[in-house]
Amino acid sequence: MSPDHHDIQKEVRGYIIVFVALMAGTIITVAVSYFHLPLIKAITVALLVATIKASLVVCYFMHLISEKKLIYIVLSLTVVFFLGLLSLPALEYHSLPEGTQHKPFTIENTAPPIETHHGEKEHVS
Repeated sequence: MSPDHHDIQKEVRGYIIVFVALMAGTIITVAVSYFHLPLIKAITVALLVATIKASLVVCYFMHLISEKKLIYIVLSLTVVFFLGLLSLPALEYHSLPEGTQHKPFTIENTAPPIETHHGEKEHVS
């Protein structure tokens, strides 16, 4: 058995392990949807699993795990900007002018009122 054959088997085993981890991440993401978690927690778990899966793909299938230092600097900068963009809605929510009430988004809040035959306005549910 040649040394090249051994290296290929090692690479294939690594790809299989990454594939199994990606499948497990997909199963976890689907399972979380059945737990009926609050929206923020469900999004947090989904983003965490997606980040782990994306990291596995980038590191192993795109071979960035063996890249030079510059790649890690660019990747870190991307993560910083990504986190900054994720934090913008939270910062905006907390910077509402004093006296402004936050009205959560619901279908009832967005539907235009309908006039009934008695002249009263009624919201569609």
